[in-house]
Formats: sequence, C-alpha cells, structure tokens
Amino acid sequence: MRLRQLEIALQGLAGFPQPQAALEQYTTPATLAARLLFLAAGHGDLEGRTVLDLGAGTGVFACGAALLGAENVTGVELDPGALAVARENADRLGVEVEWLEGDVADLPEPVRGRLYDTVVMNPPFGAQVRHADRPFVDAALAHGRIVYGIFNKGSRPFLLSYIGDRGECTEAVAAELVLPRSMRHHTRDRVEIPVEVVRIRSRLA
Repeated sequence: MRLRQLEIALQGLAGFPQPQAALEQYTTPATLAARLLFLAAGHGDLEGRTVLDLGAGTGVFACGAALLGAENVTGVELDPGALAVARENADRLGVEVEWLEGDVADLPEPVRGRLYDTVVMNPPFGAQVRHADRPFVDAALAHGRIVYGIFNKGSRPFLLSYIGDRGECTEAVAAELVLPRSMRHHTRDRVEIPVEVVRIRSRLA
C-alpha cells in the first residue's frame, strides 16, 4: 500500500462523536497518522509485528497498522463511545483489531517475553491536565520494544530526560498537526501545531 492510499483509507474513518476536551480528544489527521505509520513501516516495525495503540481513540493508528500488515494489533482506549466508533472503523476497513477498554496507566504487567514489538500513540499534550503525556510514555516503555509517538515540537530534550535509562530516542521527524474547530472553546476554524514524530527504542528491546 502506498502512502497516499493509506491516507485516503484513513480519511474515510469516522471521528469522535462527542469529543471531550478533558481527554484532549482530537482525531489524528490522516496525513499525520499515515506519516507516522510509514515511518514505522520503513524501519520494519509494522509488517508481521505485534502492535499496541495506546489511547487508540477512534482507531486511526490501529486500523492503519493492520492495513500495513501488522500480525496482531491491540487498541486501548478509555472512552467507550470512542471505542465503539473504533470497532465500526475497523469493520469498515475489513481489518482485525483487539479493542480493550481501559486506562493506559492501569494495564496489567506484561508477561516475560510477551512485549509488543511496536507501540504507536498520539498522547495528550497536557493542555488540559498537566503531564498527561507521562502515563503514555511510561506505558509505552513498559509494554513495547519500539515506540512511535507524536509530541510537541521541541519535546525531545524533555523525553531524553524523562525516559532516562529506560530507552533512547533514535529519531525525530518534524511534522504538523492540523486541528479543525471541534469543541466549543475553539475560537479559530483550524489550528496548526508544529509537532515531532519521535521513535524511541526501549531498553527492553
């Protein structure tokens, strides 16, 4: 599948029916999601791999990973309404994803040798709850060998400090997160946020 084909497939997926500001529920744009997934695919981290999508939302990353040949994909999402949409999106694309309802901070400890090959995520940036991204980073490093995440531009020094000896940032690619007006408090039709797609290798790799 080519990059543009993946973008088109992901653009057809349904978004959050009632996005919650407290959870920073913004649908990851198809172009940005496809870029992250193709970066992972280029490193050999998707095809034939086990993939965990943390904070799966409506399933953009999980469905895209399945389309790109992941052997097994699991999506974890706290909001049952979003999870229902994610299931519908997977059915629409004809892909298989295991969906789990729950908080990423409360995932059971992985059984020895049962780590996921790859973790994908677009964690909250902490606009509503300070340090909201940290439980996602913690869970990703505890449950996966390689992590791909979207973070605010300039976050790499923070990540290096926060991760410490738990892993290393091996790559950071500049990108842009374009958010259309979707909540009552929004004053502009769209906001463009400079971001980075960061690849992290866990010490457990």
